[in-house]
Amino acid sequence: MTEILMDTIQSFNEYLPRVALGSREIAESLRSDQIASALKMILDFSEGVTWLVEASELLKLNDITVDIKIEKVQEFLQEINAGLEMQDYVLVADMFEYEIAPFFVEVELIEAQKN
Repeated sequence: MTEILMDTIQSFNEYLPRVALGSREIAESLRSDQIASALKMILDFSEGVTWLVEASELLKLNDITVDIKIEKVQEFLQEINAGLEMQDYVLVADMFEYEIAPFFVEVELIEAQKN
């Protein structure tokens, strides 16, 4: 296995726990009316999950199984955008806490069982 693939796998596995934790932090910031901070974290979240999707595609092209449902991640991003457009920060906070964080915890557990 090439060094870049090994580095990608390591980075992928290290990043997964941070997504769930960050999702909870975003929810807390939105609920405590720290909107500017939450919006910055949401931008970071979007960039991070975009990287996860790209990394999982790279890994799959190299016959490395990754159990992340890309369609679900894309659905989350669309729902976040819709909630932000309506400025419904309670909805967005609920999504991060009750849907997104548990989703990434599950992905993390599945990936950890493989290693």
